[in-house]
Amino acid sequence: MTDPDVIVVGGGIGGLGAAYALTRRGLAVRVLERASAFGEVGAGIQLAPNCTRILDDYGLLDEARSLGVLPDAMIMRDAVDGAELTRLDLRDLERRYGFPYLVIHRSDLHAMLLRACGRAGVDLRTSQQVTAYENTPDGARVTLADGRAEEARIVIAADGLHSVARRLLVDDEPVSSAYVAYRGTTPTASGRAADVDLSEVVVHVGPRCHFVHYGLRGGELLNQVAVFESPKARAGEEDWGTPDELDAAFARTCGFVRGGLPDMWRDRWWRMYDRDPIMTWVDGNIALLGDAAHPPLQYIAQGAIMAIEDGWVLGEHVARHLAEEGWPAVLAAYQAVRPEHCRRVVTTSRAWGELWHLDGLARKQRNVLLRERDTYDYAFVDWLYGPTALDPADEPPMFTPIPLSSAKTDALAPFAP
Repeated sequence: MTDPDVIVVGGGIGGLGAAYALTRRGLAVRVLERASAFGEVGAGIQLAPNCTRILDDYGLLDEARSLGVLPDAMIMRDAVDGAELTRLDLRDLERRYGFPYLVIHRSDLHAMLLRACGRAGVDLRTSQQVTAYENTPDGARVTLADGRAEEARIVIAADGLHSVARRLLVDDEPVSSAYVAYRGTTPTASGRAADVDLSEVVVHVGPRCHFVHYGLRGGELLNQVAVFESPKARAGEEDWGTPDELDAAFARTCGFVRGGLPDMWRDRWWRMYDRDPIMTWVDGNIALLGDAAHPPLQYIAQGAIMAIEDGWVLGEHVARHLAEEGWPAVLAAYQAVRPEHCRRVVTTSRAWGELWHLDGLARKQRNVLLRERDTYDYAFVDWLYGPTALDPADEPPMFTPIPLSSAKTDALAPFAP
């Protein structure tokens, strides 16, 4: 059996995206997935223009459009009183960045990438649990749970939040935010879902909680997500995030938000983790990708997008450098540009989560500042939604944060006790 050029460990969205990106550049790629079948857990996912631009380059955007929903607006509301705070006009946003904002079921996105890999000739293998990585004189080797070893010139570790390969570079652990997510999808043909405007992606932000909803599968499903800080998780207790905590966390919220809680799946919930950013992702012929390198909190909806960007950047640098300069130049170019961008996303996601979950005076200050924002002011997303940088010089400047204390005191008068 001939060794592939590249082994990708992990058959999630990031791993499949990387496999497709590299295969379309003429490389022989093998994907090793630990599960017995390829699949994706979860519900909805948001794809901003920095991702749909890449799907278009892959020739997959039309298929993604057919599977998802193209909303007209993204709206932030206060979870306590339901009042609108700010919005993005997603049709104008598409004109600005050249590509749409799309929402899609995670399993539909994953299945689309899996089909693309199959058509491209990727060697897709399941029940392949990788337990160790090592560099060799000619490339890299992975060892599997059954004792077998496989080798390739390059190994891409897309092995997720609990990455084994990451240990080659840093001795760290996932960071728990003590926040817990409940999810639920319901048919829109009847019940509460029939009355929800599916042309909008809406987030209600509240004290230590938030609630998101949007349509999926051409409007056939309503996706809803309820996230809250679990007192039991914060205290280090094992029975964290139980349904009684869910209901208590949203007791102060408006009727619309509380009305969505019965639609949550109450037999499963998810703890929210990220990791501290690391600035080295490459060890010899082994490179991290996706959540193995940069798992974020979900607040700016860039986790899967960053993983797709990682694979696209690798593919582009293969095209630029491999023939003349070899793999060291490819991996050096990848290493030079991706860690800094993803550091920004991970740290901004943390800060955005803090902003969403404010209470008291800070909540009132936040609301004043958000209401003052013009719908067509893109200062806070230009760094994120523009073209994915291939070189450090292409990375756009970050936005300038606005201090809560700058909220006009006269605008706060209506909130005074």
